[in-house]
Amino acid sequence: MLRRLHVRNYVLIDSLDIEFPEGLVIITGQTGAGKSIIIGALGLALGAKADAAAIGENGGNCVVEAEFSFDTSGGALAALLEENEIDAPDGVLLIRRVVNPTGRSRAFVNDSPVTVQVLSSLASYLIDIHSQHQTMLLSDRQFRLSVLDMYAGNASLLDEYRNAYSALGHMKSEFASLEASLARAKEDREYNEARFAMLDAAALKEGELEELEAEQTRLANAEEIKENLCAAEELFSGDASGEVPGVNSMLKDIERHLEKVTRYLGQVATLSERLSSCKVELDDIVSEISAMNSGMEVSGERLQAVEDRISQLYGLMRKFGCGTVEELMAVRDSLSSVLGDTSEMESRREALAKELDAQQSVVMSLASRLHEAREKAASSFSSSIGDLIRYLELPYAVFRTAVLPAELSQTGSDAVSFLFSSTGKNPVDVSACASGGEMSRIMLSLKAMMARYMDMPAMIFDEIDTGVSGSAADRMGSMICDMGRNMQVFAITHLPQVAAKGDAHYLVSKDVDLESGRTVSTIKKLSAEQRVMEIARMLSGSVLTDAAIENARSLLGR
Repeated sequence: MLRRLHVRNYVLIDSLDIEFPEGLVIITGQTGAGKSIIIGALGLALGAKADAAAIGENGGNCVVEAEFSFDTSGGALAALLEENEIDAPDGVLLIRRVVNPTGRSRAFVNDSPVTVQVLSSLASYLIDIHSQHQTMLLSDRQFRLSVLDMYAGNASLLDEYRNAYSALGHMKSEFASLEASLARAKEDREYNEARFAMLDAAALKEGELEELEAEQTRLANAEEIKENLCAAEELFSGDASGEVPGVNSMLKDIERHLEKVTRYLGQVATLSERLSSCKVELDDIVSEISAMNSGMEVSGERLQAVEDRISQLYGLMRKFGCGTVEELMAVRDSLSSVLGDTSEMESRREALAKELDAQQSVVMSLASRLHEAREKAASSFSSSIGDLIRYLELPYAVFRTAVLPAELSQTGSDAVSFLFSSTGKNPVDVSACASGGEMSRIMLSLKAMMARYMDMPAMIFDEIDTGVSGSAADRMGSMICDMGRNMQVFAITHLPQVAAKGDAHYLVSKDVDLESGRTVSTIKKLSAEQRVMEIARMLSGSVLTDAAIENARSLLGR
C-alpha cells in the first residue's frame, strides 16, 4: 500500500507531506484544484517521463517521495528487488525521484540509485493507476488480452510462451544473418576471385621492389659504368700498345729501383715489403674491377623487363590501395581466406533450419494451449463482467468476449474483442457503441475483476465515475468500496455517492499564497464534520443548504 507521499516544488505544489491509511481513500476537490497534479507527482515517482515543466515556480529541484509497504513473503516483487540489489527487509520501499531545472532526473529506491526502467518495473507491482482517459484501453488489443489472461490464470503459460517466442526470434535473426552472409559470399566470390588471381599471378616476393629498383639504376647507367671500369682496368695494366705504362708496371719498376739501394740503405727493405703488400692489395682490387666489368651487362631488353615489372608492382599497389609489396601480399592472403570454403556456414544453416522447425513447433503448441485456455475462460469471464455491469444499473446489458485468430506475436496467435450491447441485442465492439457512462461502468467492472487476480496492493481511480450519476453512482461507490476491503483503493471523484463510501477523505484545494501571490495546490485529510460539509458541497454546489448537509449526513450514515 501507499503509506506516505512527499512532494516538493512540483508544478503548483510547493510542499506536501501526507500519510494514507488502508482501505478506500477518497480524494475530492473543485475542478482544476490539482487532483490530477497529485496523481502526476506519484506517476513521476514511479517512472513517468521527467522534464523541466515539472519544476515549480520556486526554482531548484523538484522532489517526489512515495513510501510503500509490501508483503515480504516472496513473489515477483521480491525477485525484482533481489535482481536489482535493493534491500527492503522490513517490507518498506521509499522511492525518490529528483528532477533538476534542466529536466534531468535521478531515482533512488531505499537510497540505492536505480534507473527509470527499474522504477517502472516496480510500479507494476505496487500500484495500478486508472487515469481519466483510460477507458480508451478498451480498444487496445494488448489490454484486452492481458485482462482475459489474468482471469484465465495464464501467467506461467504466457511466460513460457514468451520465452519460446523470444528464442524463436533469436534463431530467425541468426538464420537471416547466415543467409545474408552466404549470399554476400556468393555475390562477392567472382569479384574476389578475379582480384586474388591478379595478385597470385604477380608472384609477389618480399623485398622484390627494392632489388628491382637497384637493378634498374644499374642497367640505366650500364654504359657509363662499364666505360669507367674499363678505364680503371687500363690504368692499372697499361694500354695495349705498351706506350702508356700501367700502375702495375710502374710498381714493378719502383720495386726494382728500391732493391738496388737496399744494400746501402737497410730501411729501404721495409719499404720494399710494404710496396709488395700494396701490390697484392691492388692486384685484388683490379681482379674485382675486372670481374665487375665482365659481369656488367648492357642490355636494353633486361632494362625494359625490369622497368615493366616495377610498373606492374606500382600499378597493383595503386589498384589495391597499398604502399608496399608486403601490403599487397597481405591483401592476397586475406582474399585467399575470404575465398575459403563456406561449408561451415552452410552446415550451420542446415542445423539451424532444423532447430527453427522444432522451435516453431514448440511455439505453435504453446500458442495453441494459450488459445484453448482463453477460449475456455472467455465464457465465464464474459458472464462475470456482465453481472458486474448489470449490477451498475444496466439491467439489459450484454457483454461478450470473442477470441479471434491473429498473426503470431509475443502474446500468442489470438486477438480479443469485447462486444457490448446496453439493450441486450446485437452486441458489437465496445469502443464503437458504448457511451461515456457505459464505458466507465465497463472499465470499473474490468478493474474490479482484475483486482481479484492481479495481487496488486493498491489501485487509484481517477474519476472512473465520469458520466454516471444517481443510484448507478451509488453502486459504483459500493463496488469500489468492496475492492477497498481487500486492497488500498484511491478514488478521485466528483460524485457524493462514491465519496461517502470512503474510509478516509482528503480534500484538494487551490489557494493564493498571500506573500508571493502565487497559486498553490494543497491536500488535507478531512475530519468527520469537514467531510459532511465537503459532501454537502458536492451535493448542492457553492451554496450549502440545510437539506444538502442533512443529505450528506445521511449518505455518511451519521
